[in-house]
Amino acid sequence: MIKKSKTLLLFLLIGTLTSFAQDTKKESEPIKTKMDAFTSKTGSIVKFLDYNLQGIKISYGGKIETRVRKIISGTVSSYFFQIEKSGQYSNSTASIEYLDLMEVIKAVKTLKQEVENDLASNPDYLENKFTTVDGFKVGYYISKGKINWYLKLEKYGSDNTVFIDNAELILNAFEEAKSKIEQLK
Repeated sequence: MIKKSKTLLLFLLIGTLTSFAQDTKKESEPIKTKMDAFTSKTGSIVKFLDYNLQGIKISYGGKIETRVRKIISGTVSSYFFQIEKSGQYSNSTASIEYLDLMEVIKAVKTLKQEVENDLASNPDYLENKFTTVDGFKVGYYISKGKINWYLKLEKYGSDNTVFIDNAELILNAFEEAKSKIEQLK
């Protein structure tokens, strides 16, 4: 009787450990962005077409590149607004799908409306942001009475945040991308 219970306990323990090992494997799989999912389809030809835009002037001088990327996979087309920051060792790029772009534009307009009330509340620190499914962030923080707008281009990694002097520059770039995509459709 003791041998049977020990054997049963051993099988239960092995079964439990095996199920945890399978869960760990699922967690380690990389999360695909909408662009990765669209471009990684096997068995079809994928074509990339880029249309450069004006770019966005960033704080502390300089400009980040912007473009609309049309991707054709087989007979299906998809459009992305890309923002690219050149770094010393690598580039950071946000790829915002058209429907997400529409949501980001709405969010920036809402953030613009909230900024003055947030500033008037005189916080030591306040952050207000919008995040897309793919991890792109747009927002502002208030520190020592000063508003700082920013874009975080990629979900992971460092040196992927850019600071913008005001929301109008951000909104203009996003509206330009929206217009270009609608022109291309």
